[in-house]
Amino acid sequence: GIDTYHHTMFEMLGNWSFGDYFKKEAIEWSWELMIDIYKIDPNRLYVTYFEGDEKEGLEKDQEAYDLWKQFLPESHILPGNKKDNFWEMGETGPCGPCSEIHFDNRSEEERNGRSGAELVNADDPQVIEIWNNVFMQFNRLKDGSLQPLPNKHVDTGMGFERLVRVLQGKSSNYDTDVFQPLIQFIAEKCGKAYESEFKLEPHPALSKGEGSENQTEDLTTKQGSAASAANSFSFGEGRGEAYNNAVAMRVMADHIRAISFAIADGQLPSNNKAGYVIRRILRRAVRYAYQYLNFKEPFLNQLVPLLAEQFKDVFPNLNEQKDFVQKVVLEEEVSFLRTLEKGINLFKEHLSKFKTYDEEWYGYDYGQEVEDVPYNKVSGAFAFLLYDSSGFPIDLTELMAREEGYSVNMKYFEKLLQEQKNRSRAATAIDTGDWIILKEDDTVQFTGYTETETIAHITKYRKVKAKGKEQFQLVLDKTPFYAESGGQVGDTGDLIFTDGEIIAVTDTKKENGLIVHFVDKLPEDISDVLTAYVDPERRLSI
Repeated sequence: GIDTYHHTMFEMLGNWSFGDYFKKEAIEWSWELMIDIYKIDPNRLYVTYFEGDEKEGLEKDQEAYDLWKQFLPESHILPGNKKDNFWEMGETGPCGPCSEIHFDNRSEEERNGRSGAELVNADDPQVIEIWNNVFMQFNRLKDGSLQPLPNKHVDTGMGFERLVRVLQGKSSNYDTDVFQPLIQFIAEKCGKAYESEFKLEPHPALSKGEGSENQTEDLTTKQGSAASAANSFSFGEGRGEAYNNAVAMRVMADHIRAISFAIADGQLPSNNKAGYVIRRILRRAVRYAYQYLNFKEPFLNQLVPLLAEQFKDVFPNLNEQKDFVQKVVLEEEVSFLRTLEKGINLFKEHLSKFKTYDEEWYGYDYGQEVEDVPYNKVSGAFAFLLYDSSGFPIDLTELMAREEGYSVNMKYFEKLLQEQKNRSRAATAIDTGDWIILKEDDTVQFTGYTETETIAHITKYRKVKAKGKEQFQLVLDKTPFYAESGGQVGDTGDLIFTDGEIIAVTDTKKENGLIVHFVDKLPEDISDVLTAYVDPERRLSI
């Protein structure tokens, strides 16, 4: 959402050949589709080919170059290095040269003033790649060497959102009918107009040179146009309100797509692996909505039905699960909004203090020692206190710092985080017994997004001792209990057994992907069916 042509999720169009056609057909058919079918102006197209790599012993892709000469002048056929024009799936496996197709969307005046060839793969938002033809003809072996494949393959990828932008004559992916329904809904609800066109001005911090690695260069000249300099400028306070609003709306419209499709596909937000990526994306969107569009109550979830309706004929899975997806997003919003306002206010207060300093360094005293902080960085100790005491994610602190032209002193943050982990390990040494397995299947079904009562069985348990207190940890095959994560404490409640016995759940935590329930005693019949009951009033109050 910061720029106008990258996304957290995009749809990829493509065609493949497994040992059938190769470069000749792929390139000729690419041209036919773009020119004869899509009616794209050929004068605005540039293509790249692999220039070769002496270190790898790879020659220039002469075949691709010669094939493109049928359609384009040599000034529009550009060499590309291994980074841009040699595709690899990983350290080993099929790989090969590729040929990218770029579209120059600048005005006639800009195109006459500077060749688009200079802006290909230069991060210009108006000269963008729309299609990549990958010619897989090698196999990368474990020792790093390349072995020719017995059969040659084609794998192409075209960004749907960028293609729509070109076909609809827009200068931003977000101005197309792919994103506008969401953006206009957001604009209506927040009472602010969406302005896709804006004049870029340097952030005030950049007038001193902070926040830029190339402090002495004219950023606009360097990139070739005002719009091109977008990636070199920061976002946030000090920028125009219309610009901030537009970015916030784009972030929300973009992020809700990735969030919704991931949840519908079975990936719930969590604090681990892919689930943490979804949670971070969701929280970024909530923060933009809160800080720049004044959505102080949960709103992001309201975009889910609109998105589901938009894609119901293309991706019916989302429409079928829209109620569930909306509930998940709502619960995540409610949880995060509790900590968001406090974190933002503390950050602003801290920033206002050190912005007044003229020294190259400033000292931040957080009660243990004084941290020496470079002028252009936010204190790592402050970021840690924000994270530790307010549950404010460090990636959001970093993002907010970047918006103001600064960065976080991450080296110091990591130092304090590691020290805390070491203290925590020493203070919470636990005498843990072995798990007693009742059912071999470790799969846990979390039902807490849709209900607070669930029929379940205990699958395993163990005894733990900490600070002289004896407790038991239970794992259920199904549970509505939310485990402590993301700044939200774990649920409490009861386990109610068929013989009338009730055992209180005093806490719920996650361990190695399991939802662990803490109880002070074991039931009389450990194998009995039970009802896991969450205390709903406590959940709503925290």
